Amino acid sequence: MDSILVKGNGALSGAIPIAGAKNACLTLMPATLLSDEPLTLTNAPRLSDIATMTQLLQSLGAEVASLQDGLVLALSSHSITNQKADYDIVRKMRASILVLGPMLARYGHAVVSLPGGCAIGARPVDLHLKALEAMGAELDLRDGYVHAKAPGGRLKGAVVEFPFVSVGATENALMAATLAKGTSVLKNAAREPEIVDLARCLRKMGARIEGEGTGEIVIEGTDRLHGATHPVVTDRIELGTYMLVPAICGGEVECLGGTLDLVGAFAEKLDAAGVSVTQTNRGLKVARKNGRVQAVNVTTEPFPGFPTDLQAQMMALLCTAEGTSVLEEKIFENRFMHAPELMRMGARIDVHGGTATVTGVDRLKGAPVMATDLRASVSLILAGLAAEGETLVSRVYHLDRGYERVEEKLRACGAQIERVSA
Repeated sequence: MDSILVKGNGALSGAIPIAGAKNACLTLMPATLLSDEPLTLTNAPRLSDIATMTQLLQSLGAEVASLQDGLVLALSSHSITNQKADYDIVRKMRASILVLGPMLARYGHAVVSLPGGCAIGARPVDLHLKALEAMGAELDLRDGYVHAKAPGGRLKGAVVEFPFVSVGATENALMAATLAKGTSVLKNAAREPEIVDLARCLRKMGARIEGEGTGEIVIEGTDRLHGATHPVVTDRIELGTYMLVPAICGGEVECLGGTLDLVGAFAEKLDAAGVSVTQTNRGLKVARKNGRVQAVNVTTEPFPGFPTDLQAQMMALLCTAEGTSVLEEKIFENRFMHAPELMRMGARIDVHGGTATVTGVDRLKGAPVMATDLRASVSLILAGLAAEGETLVSRVYHLDRGYERVEEKLRACGAQIERVSA
């Protein structure tokens, strides 16, 4: 099993290209199931999660071709032969549940395995199911599968009000509503850039959608959708992660393709901590303003608030800040599993429930640490870049789910980092 070896060696400078968004691409790929015409996605990220979604779509009979070194995905669902998503594939990735809405909308029936929990919390799919039920779906949960049927073969437009914001449920309901008979209104909808990107792609396919990026999305169902070509939006989580490189190490890094509208709340916290973020014609340029960063308090919230997917990375930075910071996690339970690993490197962290109090130290110390989830893995790499000595991060298969070519991108800025085999 691979590990990442990092040697802290001071300030890093250079340019880092930011990939297309994993979470956007994993939502856009199932949109192929809504049409019998080709869907082409450009600026696709090259990640193991994308390979898993490819495997799932192919198991349903879709054709998926990876072109231009994986940066282009050519998808076609003209001859879907199977409406059952098996547990063996679905269990690998929670985003697999996103095939349910499109298949039910186009074919009137679908059988999809329940994805189960994950390391950072239960993340139930009940909001997905309730939204589809509001559109007339008849659901039967048995033997670990959702057996879904649309009476008469077609879903019906409905008003769906989510009790709390859910990105995945908004995405599933949005796709399903495009082929439903009548008008659907999604209230308390998620506002994330990935939702906006999905709506833009669906509109290119002929969907009638208004209000994406707000708390209320209106979809007028249509009889069929056609093919389209669509670029995947920039990955705001990868962007935020690499913005932290000069913040924690010193130096100056330009994140190519980044825009402030993707990371507004995050950039505001960096500014408060003493880190400069400037929009350029190529992306975002990031550097410390003056010496050591300062402590700041962080509370995770749905977009446009501070992203839960940047909490672990921000904690790594605050471990080296001057003063005491408080991080409050309000999106997922069990999302401080990286804290004990950072403490192995000399960090001072006190966790109580959904709150972590971090008192900054002058310098972290390199140590062998273990990644517990995707974002935790990269937080440990960031900490290793700023630590004295060597840090060995094990179980980095998590990392490959969400970050492509990490070592290559960081080495281009002067980092001493390599992948090693156990």
